[in-house]
Amino acid sequence: MKAQALHGHLDALLLAVLERGALHGYATIEALRARSDGSLDLPTGTIYPALRRLERAGHVASTWSTVNGRERRTYELTDSGRRALAGERAGWREFSITVGRFLDDSPATPA
Repeated sequence: MKAQALHGHLDALLLAVLERGALHGYATIEALRARSDGSLDLPTGTIYPALRRLERAGHVASTWSTVNGRERRTYELTDSGRRALAGERAGWREFSITVGRFLDDSPATPA
């Protein structure tokens, strides 16, 4: 699945991944890949700008640490991020139900 297909949903996916706990950037990419059974294999050039955007919005906080002599930034969800994720989930449910009325295989109800 290409990053362009996720337009408008990437932030929600990142918030959902970080809901399970703080992760550094590459671990976030790996978590997206794992939870999607490999369907979401997004490049760092897509993920890192999105994480920075979420941090600027106050939904994610980051800290720097040194692991095995390498600097890495770890991201975690803030309270604002948890509220934003709840809103994203509600919006997704509404969107899924509405679009499902058109795209599900169930027969249309007569007018």
